[in-house]
Amino acid sequence: MKERIQKILANAGVDSRRNVEEMIRQRRVALNGRIVTDLPILIDPAIDKVEVDGEPIKLGPAQGKSRIYILLNKPKNVYTTNVAQGEQTLAIDLLPPNLPGRVYPVGRLDADAKGLLLLTNDGELTHRLTHARFGVAKTYRAVVDGSVNDRTLTVLEKGMWLAGPRGGGGVKTGPSQLKIVNRSDIATVLDITIRDVGNRQIRQMLTKVGHKLRDLTRIRMGTLTLHGLSPGQFRHLTSREVSQLRALGRREKPPLTT
Repeated sequence: MKERIQKILANAGVDSRRNVEEMIRQRRVALNGRIVTDLPILIDPAIDKVEVDGEPIKLGPAQGKSRIYILLNKPKNVYTTNVAQGEQTLAIDLLPPNLPGRVYPVGRLDADAKGLLLLTNDGELTHRLTHARFGVAKTYRAVVDGSVNDRTLTVLEKGMWLAGPRGGGGVKTGPSQLKIVNRSDIATVLDITIRDVGNRQIRQMLTKVGHKLRDLTRIRMGTLTLHGLSPGQFRHLTSREVSQLRALGRREKPPLTT
């Protein structure tokens, strides 16, 4: 039976569905010996042959292949992509080279942001943790210029319209929860829990209300936290943590919790 190529390659541990789509646009994926660039692409794992960067891919979830789940405290200036441009340091460069399979980041965390990053080769879980329909909550600790007043907190919590990339359509952020950690005339530290936008949109939100973002750290995703991990350190998830993440990925738009 034919399925979308990005789903098949994600299940095979190549990369997330979104990143597979980018690979296709970059002309890095060949189907039955020919480069493919136009989506959607439907393939039959039992018949079709796929190569990524010239490497043949064993399609379908390989039997006996270990699923890997790693929690990393990403430092600044580390990139959440598996393809380096120039002298970039990648998140996967901080992991041991002898893992029983390749992993990829779950979602994006900008190079100048730091904190919690999950890496795995579980394509289905990645899809559910990053799809807007399931809206897994993430908490970021932000340091901004100036004193954030209560009126501004209300504006941020209710959501706002943000401009789209390259002049495209805008996006409306959903409700969020904010907690002041520390506030002075010079700077404010606040925790932002939100489920439908990424760290780049958080920067836009804060800029729109007049507070320049100085530092951003993701401190929680679903049930995961950075407890016990210094920047650059990582650990494997426990079986209980994996089960909790899978449970989150089965519920549509769970309520925000902090």
